[in-house]
This record gives sequence, structure tokens and C-alpha cells, in this order.
Amino acid sequence: MTAAELSAMEWMVTIIMKVNRNRTLYYIREGISSIFAHSLMSFASVCIIIAFLVIMGSFIMVAININALIGVLEDENIMIAYVGNDGEDIPVADAVALRPLLLAVPNVSDVVFVTNEEAKENFIGRHDESGRFRDVEASWFRHRFIVYVEDVAEIAETQQALSRIAGIGTINANLTVARALVTLRTVISWVSIIIIAVLLAISLFIMSNTIKLATFERREEIAIMKMVGATNSFIRWPFIFEGFILGLTGSLLAFAAIWGLYGLVSGRVLAFEAGFFQLIPFSSAWIPIFLLFTGIGFGVGVGGSGMALNRYLKV
Repeated sequence: MTAAELSAMEWMVTIIMKVNRNRTLYYIREGISSIFAHSLMSFASVCIIIAFLVIMGSFIMVAININALIGVLEDENIMIAYVGNDGEDIPVADAVALRPLLLAVPNVSDVVFVTNEEAKENFIGRHDESGRFRDVEASWFRHRFIVYVEDVAEIAETQQALSRIAGIGTINANLTVARALVTLRTVISWVSIIIIAVLLAISLFIMSNTIKLATFERREEIAIMKMVGATNSFIRWPFIFEGFILGLTGSLLAFAAIWGLYGLVSGRVLAFEAGFFQLIPFSSAWIPIFLLFTGIGFGVGVGGSGMALNRYLKV
């Protein structure tokens, strides 16, 4: 063993004896100093985390807005429950008495009663641009209920349950649109889960390899520490703190970036607002996004550091 190696070993022994009194402070100090000592690698690690989190966050916001749009379409997908049959003259009081029975049906969130007079006025307002239906009588229309459901996936079962109520005649429900919305919602959910999982796996892999390059430069230092009796946890903790700081920094910067980008895109969309659908405000989704970003940043940073050290601890 050369004089330089002996000197390095003596230095390592001195360090280990000193830090036994305050290990946590040593771990943090070593983690921070390692970030600045390997500034290029640290910068690359943070940039990788930012890039993947921005991509992931952008897709998440797109998925959230698509689900919100599906929710709007689901709210518009209502059922019309007509009271009685064609030609029946049912008093308004008798028709209104059916409302509690409809509300008691599972999956029904709300019921709005519309008299035949109101139905006539609505019909004329929608279709009588030239005055052709001015002589239409209210008796030609039936009292009806507008039925709102909680889950559009169960609209067929809800329609059958409503049809069994005495006094309810025809029930109009667009089952084709309902099934299409359910399918679209399921596809969006699964695609979101798959893409997020793939991006997380890729980011963890790249982060691990990036930190592995940094630890490769310190392989001799790690080997010497192992030879003088340092435990695996003693060697590992500074790298874990380093990964934690890098992961947290990358996640916070990515969160700020996605917030700014979403605000910019939202402003452009509002400039061309067509009145059909508005993007949801970022303020309504920032808490879960923030928690997700910090959780992923912590997991990728700490997990990547742990994975990178495994091969160098086997001395």
C-alpha cells in the first residue's frame, strides 16, 4: 500500500471517528458538498427530473381537462321520464307526487319537474322561428321529469328502475352516448396510468444511471471507507441526502415550470374562447400535483441514489 493510500485511510478513520458524534449533520454536509463537487452531474440530474416531471405534469393536466370535459358531457346526458301515456290528462298535483319516488331510485341525483305548459313553451322557443306552432296546445304535451344521474355508467339500470314506477310512461335515455362516454373515460384513465408509470420508470432509470456516473468518480473513496470499517449505511446516507436534495430541487422547479406553462396555455385558450368548454384553473389542481411532484422527486432522487450505490458497496 502506498504512502498516499495510507494517508487517505488515516484521513478516513479520523473522519469516521469525528462524525460518530453528529452523523446527521455530517450526512447533510457531505451530501451538499458532493452536489457542488460534482456540479455538472448534479445539474444533469436536476434537468432530467425537471424534464420528465414537466412532461408528466403536462399529460396529467391534459387528462384532468379531458375528464372534466367528459364530466360536462355526462351532466348533459340526462333522461326524460314522461308522466303517464299519450292522451292521458293527469293533474299537475298527481304528477308532482311522483317526484319523491324518482328521487328514491338509486343513482338518481336530482329530478326537475316540467309541466306540459312549460314543455310547450320550451318547444316553441326552440322550433317556432316562423310562428308555425302558435296554435299548439299544452294538452298535446305530457308532464315530464328531467332526471340527473350520479354515474352515467349505470344509466341503463337506472332507466329500468324508473320504468317500474307506477305513473311513469316512456323514458328517453341516450344509451349510445352514455356507453361512449363510459368507454372514453375508461380509456383515458388507463392511458394516463400507463404513461405515468412508464415515465416514472424511465426517470428512475436515468436518474440512477446519472448518479451512478457520479459515484463512479468516487469509487476509490468508497472502497477505502469500506476497508477502514465504515458501514454500508454510513457510506450510503450522504448519497441519499444528495439524491433527496437533487430530487426535491428538480420537483420544485418542475412544479413552477408546469404552473407557468399551464397559465400561459390557459391565457391563449381563453383568448379564443368558444363558450363550449373552459380549462380548469390550475389553483383547483395544484395541491395533488405538488404532492405528486415532490413524492416522485423524493422517490427518484433517493431511490436512484440507493440503486447507484449497490455495486460499489460490494467490496
